[in-house]
Amino acid sequence: MTDDQQAMTNNLPTMTGPVCPVPLKHSEKIVLGHGSGGKMMADLIAKTFLPPLDNPVLRAGNDAGVVQPELGPQLAISTDCHVVSPLFFPGGDIGRLAICGTVNDVAMMGAKPQYLTAGFILEEGLDLAILERVVESMKAAAEEADVEVVAGDTKVVQKGLADGLYITTSGVGTIFPGVEISGAGAKSGDVVILSGYLGDHGIAVLGARGELGFESDVQSDVAPLNHVIAAILATSEQVRVLRDPTRGGVASTLNEIAQQSDVGITLFENAIPVRPAVAAACEMLGFDPLYIANEGKFIAIAGPTDADKILSVIRSHPYGEGTAIIGEVTAEPPGRVLMKTAIGGTRIVDVLAGELLPRIC
Repeated sequence: MTDDQQAMTNNLPTMTGPVCPVPLKHSEKIVLGHGSGGKMMADLIAKTFLPPLDNPVLRAGNDAGVVQPELGPQLAISTDCHVVSPLFFPGGDIGRLAICGTVNDVAMMGAKPQYLTAGFILEEGLDLAILERVVESMKAAAEEADVEVVAGDTKVVQKGLADGLYITTSGVGTIFPGVEISGAGAKSGDVVILSGYLGDHGIAVLGARGELGFESDVQSDVAPLNHVIAAILATSEQVRVLRDPTRGGVASTLNEIAQQSDVGITLFENAIPVRPAVAAACEMLGFDPLYIANEGKFIAIAGPTDADKILSVIRSHPYGEGTAIIGEVTAEPPGRVLMKTAIGGTRIVDVLAGELLPRIC
């Protein structure tokens, strides 16, 4: 080391606290980050699941698989596992979450969800009253979404092996005639619409765990979105992409879309709706609301000429409070999401690397 290099080194600030390293690659063991909805999960799918199961439907990488039976309309099919902790949280519970999560994934393909199945893994010792409460919640959510649970299965495992209750749901729906929705459909010049406030679900669940360190009245946004989706599809033929930003949040979801469509996406920081209570919680915890999970919001990417019509329809719906245009699709840089900041700069909005809030859905 030269004298100049040594002098520069001596002038560097001393690190006295914990240092956050670059995330390690985990290639031999599963860690929580593999379920984050971010880069680690994407890598797991690409390297472990997709090669042996590869087919064009899976390879499309959408919220639901689109298939064409020999007879009848196209179908959208999706499946979800639900391991949220705790089972009950402000604004919802694992039962409502299970129904709404699958309904929304089917709806995001421009389909009308119709039939669901439900699988239950129950832990020995679970209070029957808890299970009954969860099933009643599922019933109410299914009625709101106008879907039926037509099949199911139940397994019981020894005490200590299931954290009370896990639920897996699958759903199927028919795609509306003439509708073609895909993560690969975004085009330069399109607008990015968000159907409401960010981060409500993630912060509500975190508060229910007692991990905020302060009182919060934030309620989860968990809700079925199929009716408002059907309304905007009936209003506009320019809706190209629909996606619900659950695990990994809006940032990870938009990165997926940018890569699928090979476009750039630019967000406007001042336009992104976040409730003051959520913003305060994120600031205290060092979180970015763009990466917090949502369970009752969706992103719509559509042609600019129909933007006002689409905004009007969403805002008129009970689940459309706070709806806003938060960005635009650009030709450059392809596969990247950028943010125009409140102070006039530009920064990269990358995909979530690891796990931010485990067991959130």
